[in-house]
Amino acid sequence: MSADASQAVITGIGVAAPNGLSVKAWWDAVLRGESGIRRLSRFDPGRYPARLAGEIRDFVDADHVPGRLLPQTDRVTRLSLAVAREAVEDAGVDLERLPRYAAGVSTASSAGGFEFGQRELQALWSKGGQYVSAYQSFAWFYAVNTGQISIGHDLRGPSGVLVTEQAGGLDAVAQARRLLRRGSELMVTGGVDSALCPWGWTAHLAGGRLSTGDDPARAYLPFSADADGEVVGEGGALLVLERAAAARARGARIYGVFAGYAATFDPPPGRGGTPQLARAAELALVDAGMTPDQVDVVFADAAGERAADRAEADALTRVFGARGVPVTAPKTMTGRLSAGGASLDLAAALLALRDQVVPPTVNVTEPADDCPVDLVTGRPRPLPLRAALVLARGRGGFNAAAVVRAVP
Repeated sequence: MSADASQAVITGIGVAAPNGLSVKAWWDAVLRGESGIRRLSRFDPGRYPARLAGEIRDFVDADHVPGRLLPQTDRVTRLSLAVAREAVEDAGVDLERLPRYAAGVSTASSAGGFEFGQRELQALWSKGGQYVSAYQSFAWFYAVNTGQISIGHDLRGPSGVLVTEQAGGLDAVAQARRLLRRGSELMVTGGVDSALCPWGWTAHLAGGRLSTGDDPARAYLPFSADADGEVVGEGGALLVLERAAAARARGARIYGVFAGYAATFDPPPGRGGTPQLARAAELALVDAGMTPDQVDVVFADAAGERAADRAEADALTRVFGARGVPVTAPKTMTGRLSAGGASLDLAAALLALRDQVVPPTVNVTEPADDCPVDLVTGRPRPLPLRAALVLARGRGGFNAAAVVRAVP
């Protein structure tokens, strides 16, 4: 199966994750089943009911960001700049040879520069307005990662940001595909998120979904009968998306085709109605021109909360039948990364297609009886893989589904 000239293909990947900084380090850890979830170290979490997180501990800001940018950027922006650089270098594209307005940036964000905002608000409350940095005017903003990536790589084409929480990592890539169809030649896209500061932690706790366990091996157990909540993390992935014709013309290595996508919205709580995750998956397959039997693996949203897990298992059963397709959730090694989660799953799906192996869902021994999914647990499962479906759900009723296909 070849890539049609008009299709959007992925030619570069960059990653920052709690279990690996760089694509290779992260993917090697994933295949080893190595988790990055542990007790928070950024601040003392002892007074809080939840104390575990997927925290990136080996990222030294000054090693990745020019000194002039350090005073004006939040940690999430510094992570994003490092990840974008890796993705562009991985794509092997000479951006200076592109037409001036042919390349842009489409990212997802859930919190913006939360830690930067906390620091400046503390200065305002404790010292006064004259101590608040002028950079607070933009460093907190949801679109700041898009802007700094655009400036750093001189990407002057269409740019933007989507805010749909966990679904955002797929929605941003879909928006990038739309922009390619409208004439852009290349897009840097995906999501990176980070809000592991006391203010951000309070916001996570207010959502009421965090596991309060202290054992990293038992805290986040999607589809398990013992599931009692999620673990939040930081990081994500950015991708380089190009039109297939342009990628082939320059001899680029292609990870896969972004073949299908759909978004749906659940009805408001208390209003009745049916969750729409299954519909998103069905519409994404229609967009890709595929049938369910052509999907070889599903990268699940994997909420880690019993009712949400049952709802996702019901959606998978509706589309594929009970235990009808291998399902995996490598995010059990990172936690849920908000806007960075789905794009990291997308990166995992592309590497799974490349290496013909399904990464494992760690810590879960077997799914609950009311979650009839063929969950890949324990160790990687080698399989012939042609296509993968990635699912994501964001707070507020957002659902997204994306299909990626291998290119021989």
